[in-house]
Amino acid sequence: MAEITRLFDLLPHYEKSFRPKPDVLSGKENGEWIKYSISQYRETVDFVSYALLAVGVVKGDKIATIMPSRPEWNFIDMGIMQTGAIHVPIYPTLSESDYGYILKHAEVKFLFISGKEIFRKVEPILGDVPALQGVFAVKETPGTKSFAEFVESGRSRVDRPLLESAMQVVKSEDLATLIYTSGTTGNPKGVMLSHSNIISNFRDVAHIPPVGEQGRALSYLPLCHVYERMLNYLYQYLGISVYYAESMATIGDNMREVKPDILTTVPRLLEKIYDRIMGTGRKLKGMKKFIFFRAINLGLKYEVDGGNNWYYNLRLKIYSRLVFSKWREAVGGNMKVIVSGGAALQPRLARIFWAAGIPVLEGYGLTETSPVISVNDFTENGVCIGTVGRPLKNVEVAIADDGEILCKGPGVMMGYYKEPQLTSEAIDTEGWFHTGDIGKIEPRGHLRITGRKKEIFKTSLGKYISPELIENKFKESSFIDTLMVIGENQKFAAALVVPDFPHLKSWCAIKGIEYTTDSEMIALPRIKKRFQKEIEKYNTFFGATEHIKRIELIDHEWTVDTGELTASLKLRRRFINEKYENEIKNIFGLKDDEE
Repeated sequence: MAEITRLFDLLPHYEKSFRPKPDVLSGKENGEWIKYSISQYRETVDFVSYALLAVGVVKGDKIATIMPSRPEWNFIDMGIMQTGAIHVPIYPTLSESDYGYILKHAEVKFLFISGKEIFRKVEPILGDVPALQGVFAVKETPGTKSFAEFVESGRSRVDRPLLESAMQVVKSEDLATLIYTSGTTGNPKGVMLSHSNIISNFRDVAHIPPVGEQGRALSYLPLCHVYERMLNYLYQYLGISVYYAESMATIGDNMREVKPDILTTVPRLLEKIYDRIMGTGRKLKGMKKFIFFRAINLGLKYEVDGGNNWYYNLRLKIYSRLVFSKWREAVGGNMKVIVSGGAALQPRLARIFWAAGIPVLEGYGLTETSPVISVNDFTENGVCIGTVGRPLKNVEVAIADDGEILCKGPGVMMGYYKEPQLTSEAIDTEGWFHTGDIGKIEPRGHLRITGRKKEIFKTSLGKYISPELIENKFKESSFIDTLMVIGENQKFAAALVVPDFPHLKSWCAIKGIEYTTDSEMIALPRIKKRFQKEIEKYNTFFGATEHIKRIELIDHEWTVDTGELTASLKLRRRFINEKYENEIKNIFGLKDDEE
């Protein structure tokens, strides 16, 4: 087995360790899956490296990509790192100002994009990036150079001794990538990760996938996010074929086509799958509807590690055949594990997917930790629903006096690029990285996240509120898509609530209420009353000082495009506070008299 000390060492490792197959990487173009073998993959990577060396790229140069996940992302990624250059992957969903800041701050020399849509967003700022020497597009895009022609130029400039010497000077501890965190406030921060940072992380989670080289993974999260990127390397480390979904909109179809063994996700996709299935169930009639909801109620009581009695297991076996078999078909019929990260997973979702025969393992980490700190796994007592699992074997976790989660380990970043002050604030003199998250360690060693340090606020009565904890519970409601808890320095906690509009439509149909527009419906007294009833139901899970006293219903879904969510689907709290300033003033009675 080839030694892996740099990320590009995965390529010879793959070739030497696994049987040849046509679908090492696969992407869908014009309705057809385009597949690449390891020899095609390696050859294209080398051509990218030759082309980069030919245009003067040297060790330490920064080269950026802005594109959705696809096989070409890997060709460019590995091609960059083989030259000793540093890959700066950027989210395709950022604003023009963020693109400008990152490209200038990182002093990017060359930029690779997917096509016209991205070029339209970056073209206005390219003239303000002094170091930039060229832009290459995978798809034909006027105003850019062709990626295909770039690869061909590498084919005509093969210089193996030059490439070998470039690769030899790259060390495990060298900077491999600069990942700019999307951030909920201020400018993005450039997280510096070395080859060894990321390699240590995928090695420490390599025991989790229950498949090897015969397995298939479906990838839909952006590879510019360290979570999906590290797992993308893990799949290559284990010889698992990687299929890149076309988009979030097509993922259901892609799952049925690919029949994957493994999927990595954020909770939002699981919420959407659950809501779709529940919507279908509500439309059933008679005995079918009765059986469906009996199965759901049984699934919500599921316990891992044989925690249910024989009678429960007998009933589950029956409902598995009648109801949950359709859930398994919906995710391709072959799913052996779904790994969830990036945000808190509602325990009820974990239980019901496990009951359906689709194991969901929740994990936790940050860009700064490459990323995994802890994760549930299939070892003895490895799963504890409601927690993010036990720390990785080479990672130390401690809880500070104020409840903050601290960690040490080989995955902790080199620092923030050009930000020594921010680096020293994040990593203390003893080497502990301060996560900013609040948590506790359960008796069997599992880590439980209870909130975000900076997001915990005080009411004017001096009571602390942890908004994430409350939000995660309230999102269990079928009526609520998402919400944000507010109330800092106010007398009580309140919330901006985004309804689950598909569910609201089906509820209105059952109740005989004519559905017009989303904004008109949430203004109806009867709808407001129904949501208030839902709020009162979930308030019972919290102490009196944490109760949501008032709400404001929002008439549209929060998305990355509308600005309320970061690229990793977290709430942009400052932006939401500013955007809904008037609604918030109205909730707390802060409107000026003249208003």
